[in-house]
Amino acid sequence: MMLRVSLAGALTLLTLAVRAAADVDLAVTLDPATRAIEVIAELPVAGRAFEFSLHESLSVREATPVGRNAPAARLAGSRGDAGDGSRSWRIPLPAGVERLRITYGGTLPATETARDHRQVLQRMPPMAATQGSFLAAGSGWYPQPPQARFSYRVRLSVPGEQRALVAGSLRVERLPVAAGDRYQAEFEFMQPAEGIDLMAGPWRVRERLLARSGRPPLRLRTYFPVGLDAEAGLADGYLADSERYIERYGALIGAYPYDAFSVVASPLPTGLGMPTLTYLGVDVLRLPFIRATSLGHEVLHNWWGNGVYVEPRLGNWSEGLTTFLADYAYAEERSAAAARDMRLAWLRDAAALPASEQPALRDFRARRHAADAAVGYGKAAMFFVMLRDRIGEAAFGQALRDFWQTQRFRRASWDDLRRAFERASGSDLRSVFEQWLSSRQLPRWWVDDAVARRSASGYRLRLQLRQGTPALAVRLPVEIAGGAHRSTHWIEVTGERSLAEFDLGFRPERVRIDPDARTWRRLDSAEQPPILRHWAAAPKPRWLVLGGDAAFREAAAILLQRFCERPATALALPELRAALAGGEAVILIGTPAEVDAALLANGLPQETQALGRNAVRGSARVWTVERGPLLAIAANDAAALRSLARPLPHYGGQSWLVFDGGRVSERGLWGAQAPAFAVRDEASAAREQGHGR
Repeated sequence: MMLRVSLAGALTLLTLAVRAAADVDLAVTLDPATRAIEVIAELPVAGRAFEFSLHESLSVREATPVGRNAPAARLAGSRGDAGDGSRSWRIPLPAGVERLRITYGGTLPATETARDHRQVLQRMPPMAATQGSFLAAGSGWYPQPPQARFSYRVRLSVPGEQRALVAGSLRVERLPVAAGDRYQAEFEFMQPAEGIDLMAGPWRVRERLLARSGRPPLRLRTYFPVGLDAEAGLADGYLADSERYIERYGALIGAYPYDAFSVVASPLPTGLGMPTLTYLGVDVLRLPFIRATSLGHEVLHNWWGNGVYVEPRLGNWSEGLTTFLADYAYAEERSAAAARDMRLAWLRDAAALPASEQPALRDFRARRHAADAAVGYGKAAMFFVMLRDRIGEAAFGQALRDFWQTQRFRRASWDDLRRAFERASGSDLRSVFEQWLSSRQLPRWWVDDAVARRSASGYRLRLQLRQGTPALAVRLPVEIAGGAHRSTHWIEVTGERSLAEFDLGFRPERVRIDPDARTWRRLDSAEQPPILRHWAAAPKPRWLVLGGDAAFREAAAILLQRFCERPATALALPELRAALAGGEAVILIGTPAEVDAALLANGLPQETQALGRNAVRGSARVWTVERGPLLAIAANDAAALRSLARPLPHYGGQSWLVFDGGRVSERGLWGAQAPAFAVRDEASAAREQGHGR
């Protein structure tokens, strides 16, 4: 149980009486205005030489053995170009040296605030600027020790108007009290870590301490720039919601594993979770739904991914389990309809990918583009939906708690997860896990026949199902309806053709396969309204810009670069009809009048026909054309078009959007519903068979 102890603006000094030695010890002096950084690193070494890489902006000044019994001679280092933006260093070691002190520094690249949401998922250099500095673990800002996982202690010094942190427990903090004073802080992370991310910025810090029985207080913080911190109730809301999520998942899984959690504002469009903190773009933090969804997702990563680590060689289970227990769980709590909509969104995202690009779930490592997200988040989350349906909620919850207790602060694989679910359910789940982790297909089922006859209890329905090849073994729900009656039945489907019979208390008239989308499958065309993801993930998108001036065309090019995951090739207006007839994914961009003229000339509905009253709203409209593989973007001017570049890629699951500048004011999906198959009565079925003979 956690109780609120105090609200504090800042601490002046924190100390810990007895501390264990950390594997890696870093003393960092950073000046974001000049981008200068100086680091003294102490870390373990072994053998006759220590080889490591640093970003090319950093140079080693000195390398010295650590320890009373080590030689005092200064060690020489040599460097080489690694060809990936880093330099390789080799420092020869005298016999007996176990720890090495390396002094290095340089001038970091400037923070690239123009990076989009996809680019921040790629490898980034260490970057610094007064508006925010980010030195990612994989950027080469510190020497990687010989072991893959390590504990660390980091001492930070930045100018007085700045604040800085790394993931871990705050042990010492000194605030500036006079002009020219620097901010200093010391953090420790004594669990096995896989990297160190450093963040700094012109933040105002708010804090809440929560007492915990038998454990150190839990420190909750926000690190927000002045303007964001000044927004009424925002920082306090993030603190309160962080507390709520920590209590929620502590009760569901096990006690929160750390003594801190911070929400840190980034000048980049990041959405990163690290042990003890989340690093979110400053514009994202203002969005009203982030506290209700994404914040809980990032808090939960302190259990999955940052508490139990992913075994990288064997697939990433963490994102799917976190999506299931956070984003999807919140949708379930809102309503059954909201949960169904999320499951359908996962299936629509998968259907938007070409069949040749359906990756296997066990191959997912990290999100880089739509295919990764559709599988690593959507398919994995749906797998946990299906698994819970199979073994029951009680066994599912017990498996999570057992998995946490067994694997915390260890690397775990899908097999470790499977064994936890097997112990809790008493079932052999090897074939279930193997099938859904290895299969690359979106299975699909059809009703070959549905015949009903009168029986002693009412009616008996005989249902024949067929699926594509190769056949999967699936626990498939079917809905049977007649008059005001409706019931759902589960069928164990194992082959290409399956036969099932049901006794019913009403006359069946219609059958629908999985109408609530509880199974990973290919949606019927009637269930698939065209969504923007189809064009964003298209292997060979085509584009056509109509009307506007040079600034308009330049804005269109920037938008396409941000929106399309593969390079789009230009299309001339006379080629439009043939491209649509050939099924090519075409993006049509122009002023409203020019877009309407092109649609009319090709026999397609104009903007007012597609969007109705929304056609005259906002500064730009984006919509999919149902009668052709066409995405239309009508913008009032170049500024309106330019403002779409950052937000548009985030709305791939929608059919249409209305923008006011960079803000979506209206959005939606075209209508869709699972098809219903008519049930024949036995007499008519017999007559049809007789005619067939």
